[in-house]
Amino acid sequence: MIEEGGEIITETTIAAAIGSKEGKYLTFSLAGEEYGIGILKIKEIIGMMPITTVPRTSDYVKGVINLRGKVIPVTDLRLKFGMEEMAYTERTCIIVVEIKNHTDSVLIGIVVDSVSEVLYIKGAEIEETPAFGDRLDTDYILGMAKMNGGVKILLDIDNVLDGDEMACMDKAA
Repeated sequence: MIEEGGEIITETTIAAAIGSKEGKYLTFSLAGEEYGIGILKIKEIIGMMPITTVPRTSDYVKGVINLRGKVIPVTDLRLKFGMEEMAYTERTCIIVVEIKNHTDSVLIGIVVDSVSEVLYIKGAEIEETPAFGDRLDTDYILGMAKMNGGVKILLDIDNVLDGDEMACMDKAA
């Protein structure tokens, strides 16, 4: 039992929170590491296509694409996570996700190195995000899935981009 901010957190509370993360995840790789996003957030997976750059946006905002008449902002997750930029290959693709912001939801494309598979991850296989200290914000990590001797980082895609960045992306579109 842990007391946090006046709220008592029990092992049952922690188990319920982890169990709620159980479900299907689309897994993909970035810089040799495996990540996952809840399948309900995924709208589409497309191959790389021409991206129109938008001036005065962050480096990780690659620009916008025209997907069947809809303009969608695209961000490169490698750059967003501070990883080394890599030339796109035939396996590089754009995952179109639906992200909830303050008032509604928006479609955003995220560039990943390659898509792996859809996995059903059980609650028992998911651990809470380890504490890395106060200076490192890990709110965008939903949990860590222990699978086949490795770890897949499960992302809370709604928190990958914060409010200011979402406003920047809305302007790009």
